Amino acid sequence: MYKNITIRQITILITVLVTVINLGIIWFSFLYVHSYALILMLASVLMLNFFIVRFFLEKYVFRKIKLIYKLIYESKKDKSSNDINKESLEDVNAKVMEWAENTKNEIAALKSLEEYRKNYVGNISHELKTPIFSIQAYLHTLIEGGLYDENINKDYLQRAADNTERLQNIVEDLDVITKLESGQVELDFKRFDIKEMVRDIFLDLKSIAKKKKISLQLKDGAAQSFNVLADRESIRQVFTNLIVNSIKYGKDGGTTKVSFYDMETELLVEVSDNGIGIDEKHLKHVFDRFYRVDSSRSRKQGGSGLGLSIVKHIIEAHDQTINVRSTPNVGSTFGFTLKKAPK
Repeated sequence: MYKNITIRQITILITVLVTVINLGIIWFSFLYVHSYALILMLASVLMLNFFIVRFFLEKYVFRKIKLIYKLIYESKKDKSSNDINKESLEDVNAKVMEWAENTKNEIAALKSLEEYRKNYVGNISHELKTPIFSIQAYLHTLIEGGLYDENINKDYLQRAADNTERLQNIVEDLDVITKLESGQVELDFKRFDIKEMVRDIFLDLKSIAKKKKISLQLKDGAAQSFNVLADRESIRQVFTNLIVNSIKYGKDGGTTKVSFYDMETELLVEVSDNGIGIDEKHLKHVFDRFYRVDSSRSRKQGGSGLGLSIVKHIIEAHDQTINVRSTPNVGSTFGFTLKKAPK
């Protein structure tokens, strides 16, 4: 209630009080003073006093009070405005910092992408040049007279053909990865027995494994058959690439083993060997295109350098994951998951 009283209302209240006091003085004078002239003069003085008091209150006192009140109000308003401005500045500052951090991350990502691009172009250039130069060398030798030398002509033609096939494999593998990344490959999900597939692949790769006396095995206790829901041909390629890779880098007389682990809705598949293994610093790059842990040895073993990258893309196209764990001179294990087919 009192908070709503204005300056003018206070002025009127004080004026009324002064008027009441003046009237009281006049009434008192009328009762005890018998001179009408004196009473009239006193009344005039009191009335004059009333107007002087009111004028003085409005002119000086209440105007100053009003000014002080206004200053206090403006001060509070400015403080509130400053708080708002302060909050606005803090918001702007936060947004600027966020933008700077995002820009920094984008620049780092672009630098990383550029570095990857340079490495990728360099790797693919090297991978393509190697068979091309070999083909050129063999053909030039044959053109310059080697074609008529029975000791070398057939051998050189065969080597040129082998390098042509290697070149073709690189191009085809690059095409596969490009299609997988762009979603051009339509997977045909079907139910099939994965254990039966692995046995067929073992038969296909038996001659390759025999050259290094490597035994292809299913893990003991894997008598149970597992039906999965996946694209049969692409998963066959996954197994082929992983098993061939384990044979290439396995030790003579070693073992390549395939294991299955039931995980309710999914099946964990592991392809392991007791080969040369991979150093920890290389593990995060094994699925990169053309990445070779030992470049000289890897190229002697043949292949496009894209096998593991294709494996990763195929598994991820199935919305599944693949990982690797390895210890140098102990062996490597590649594990991936597949969705089990409903019973």
